Amino acid sequence: MKLADLSLRDLAWRLVLPAGVLAVWYVATDILHLTHPAMLPSPTGVVRAFIRVLTSGELVTNIGASLLRIFYANCAALAIGVPLGLAMGLYKPVERLCDGILSVVRPIPPLAWVPLSILWLGIGTLSVVFITFLAAFFAVLVNTIAGAQGVDRQLVRAAQSLGASQRRLMSRVILPSVAPSIFTGFRVAIGVSWMSIVAAELIAAPSGLGYMIMYYREVLRTDAIIVGMLTIGLIGLAMDFGTRWLERRLLPWRTGFHL
Repeated sequence: MKLADLSLRDLAWRLVLPAGVLAVWYVATDILHLTHPAMLPSPTGVVRAFIRVLTSGELVTNIGASLLRIFYANCAALAIGVPLGLAMGLYKPVERLCDGILSVVRPIPPLAWVPLSILWLGIGTLSVVFITFLAAFFAVLVNTIAGAQGVDRQLVRAAQSLGASQRRLMSRVILPSVAPSIFTGFRVAIGVSWMSIVAAELIAAPSGLGYMIMYYREVLRTDAIIVGMLTIGLIGLAMDFGTRWLERRLLPWRTGFHL
């Protein structure tokens, strides 16, 4: 019962500010009519637009397209970023070899790659996945490197003194120590994935939430634009909560401190 009360209290605190913003928005648009609907539609107008694009199947189709691209991009980022980050964090020669080129490429915004990605891969899923992969990859890589470099040396020496093999040392000591940093990188990667994929779909895709937002911008349907934006925010929130839940399940030894 106590845990349930704490959960409800936490949920109530999280809803206070959104409810306040929604109330001000409703009063300003539906009651006082301070703005033109083309500039800022009312909440009821956004709800009607949501029902329209949902019942037509347009919203579900575009959500599916964006999620599939994010899935491909983040799987590739984890598959490449984690092993490379471990190698760079644990072995100095690998870090010296790779750090130079990665330090040059990392500051380049993913959207700067859009012209080349269209030239190399054409307009469509491959271009968007490539751009999203670049954003997610460096988030995973940097956090994995930081986690590998922060492994407690005393734990490693203790395991070696007890006769642990290199494989056992990696699976029982290093990976459990680095796993929290990998999850942090994955959470950051999900956030930057949404930012990059929407921007990429605005330019280089015939489907997806970014494409939907761009289409309705051209026809001045602000209500549908807000539907797309809120959908991105809610899906991103759900993915972040899902990642946190998975982290708590897989890494029960990780504890935090709260005042």
